Amino acid sequence: MSAGPNTSGVKTLPDLLSRNAKTIGSKTAYREKEFGIWQTWTWSEAEAEVDSLAKGLLTLGVEVGDLIAVAGRNRPALYWAMLAVQKTGGIPVPLYQDAAAEEIAYALENCNARFAIVGDQEQVDKIADVRDQLPNLKHVVYLDGRGLRKYDHSHLSSYAAVQDAGAKANNDAELKARQDAQTYDATCVMLYTSGTTSKPKGVVLSNRNIIETAKNSCAFDDLKANEEILAYLPMAWVGDFIFSMGQSLWTGFCVNCPESPDTMQADMREIGPTYFFAPPQVFERQLTQVMIRMEDAGKFKRRMFHRFMDVAKRVGPKLLDGEPVALMDRLSYMLGNYLVFAPLKDTLGLGRVRVGYTAGEAIGPELFQFYRSLGINLKQLYGQTEATVFITQQPNGEVRADTVGVASPEVELKISDSGEVFYRSPGVFVEYFNNPESTADTKDAEGWVATGDAGFIEEKSGHLRIIDRVKDVGKMSDGSMFAPKYVENKLKFYPDILEAVVFGAGRDRCTAFINIDLTAVGNWAERNNIAYSSYQELSQNQQVLDIISQHVSEVNATIAQDEMLSGCQVHRFLVLHKELDADDGEMTRTRKVRRGVIAEKFDDLLDALYGDMSEIYTETEVTYEDGRKGKIAATLDIRDAELSTPVAKKVAAE
Repeated sequence: MSAGPNTSGVKTLPDLLSRNAKTIGSKTAYREKEFGIWQTWTWSEAEAEVDSLAKGLLTLGVEVGDLIAVAGRNRPALYWAMLAVQKTGGIPVPLYQDAAAEEIAYALENCNARFAIVGDQEQVDKIADVRDQLPNLKHVVYLDGRGLRKYDHSHLSSYAAVQDAGAKANNDAELKARQDAQTYDATCVMLYTSGTTSKPKGVVLSNRNIIETAKNSCAFDDLKANEEILAYLPMAWVGDFIFSMGQSLWTGFCVNCPESPDTMQADMREIGPTYFFAPPQVFERQLTQVMIRMEDAGKFKRRMFHRFMDVAKRVGPKLLDGEPVALMDRLSYMLGNYLVFAPLKDTLGLGRVRVGYTAGEAIGPELFQFYRSLGINLKQLYGQTEATVFITQQPNGEVRADTVGVASPEVELKISDSGEVFYRSPGVFVEYFNNPESTADTKDAEGWVATGDAGFIEEKSGHLRIIDRVKDVGKMSDGSMFAPKYVENKLKFYPDILEAVVFGAGRDRCTAFINIDLTAVGNWAERNNIAYSSYQELSQNQQVLDIISQHVSEVNATIAQDEMLSGCQVHRFLVLHKELDADDGEMTRTRKVRRGVIAEKFDDLLDALYGDMSEIYTETEVTYEDGRKGKIAATLDIRDAELSTPVAKKVAAE
């Protein structure tokens, strides 16, 4: 592990900002699209913005050690807010912008926040709704004042007003003293876990955690100041913090913020990021859009697309890894790149990507191969909030769909007797905030952290393979292994399937709940003149169920080829009448399935899958966008799936 800060004496993120302002001050540091126009700020301008806000926060009474919530969509001003908080000696606590008021109340009360800096009226209103639960909250600062003119401003200030107050204040010496007093091991940020199985925990990360991880991960992929990234993932997620804050400040590369989630894809095409991260769901959604467009295309274009994609799947990954490729294959690929791959990559906004990563959930091998076959250097990493993201990464030339790579720089790995993955690194979190019991359960006295994932390290390659969550990996009643994520990721490869939840631990067979993808299936329905009025109606259409049944059968055929996991074939399934939703508690804000919650909430459906029923009537409580609760009722079809003979039994029979 590193003994201390780097040789330049940097010990905080604001120190890196000051270094960049001095050394590359005229280089573009941030962009934001607003009203259809890209606004830009250099590193020198960003430092000035941060300084005025930090001095303004001092006038509001921010004290050393204050935890200050930051909530809103990705905007340069909110990244500057986190730097300004750090500069005053405070600790930023970014929150999910789509979190419900109760979730906001829990986080603010848990961390005892005295101040909050938010993006707009929506965030102000959510805090106002729970203000009576937050006696310690002193003041809220908002960035966008639209709709707030007639609000009571006794405990409310605009971002611009705070900056103006800071510009007029004579407190430069106090701000400098606070910044100089900070240490490399002082707290940099607190980030809440997704809370898959319990209430979210506040993960305390130090300056050392962030800076050492940024330094090591940038060196691994040779990231430089000329990179461009798109900041569109939640600011409360550790990945966005390390990419858009840690790595950006370390290298000096530019952070680009889209105008809104609705314009993200178009904005991405304009920017053309060179360094890009997305969870598998984003890549799945992009592939779904591609396949929909191909279905709508003319016969000639469809045939050309499929012909060259066959070449790409065979040749593309080899070219990326520098392996030998026959001359005719190379020429076919070049022609395909000119006619299909390059235009497609530009349409997706991935035409300039030099390094791409995915993580969070395992990505289906077919999906992974699709992007790499286009010549996109997509790799997998494995990490978690408690590791400051990076545990393993895939080196160039060693990229495979079935592993998550080798240990990241300065990371140590070990596998326990139970098969659980443990790691130790400079990025290991300090503690869970005010939760010593959970800290001790997760991190031992020697700094080893339990990931909660089951896996093994390949002896020859040193690559880590993750099987599933330890708590999810189990045994079927006949003793065969049960690994639900393995099956779910295969199902989600199909554009028609948005989400899948597989059950089977301790039982004699596997069953599944499935969510259709409304975009993909809705497009199919339009092309086939099938009328529907809602997700619920379309999900129970008999032709749709036939299509999903075919997908499940195909997945079963591939699972049967895996000797270790062939017992995980799906015997029965149903398509849910509603999409799994974080607002209903069924998923986390990072779209991780809460398996236990789903099993309990839909226990009647689960019982029906393991019974002899062919359909079931059910009523489910849902949360509407405006926060109101309601109920939806439906009669769901239950289908038996076609099973395949496991490869081990075929061999025995022969």
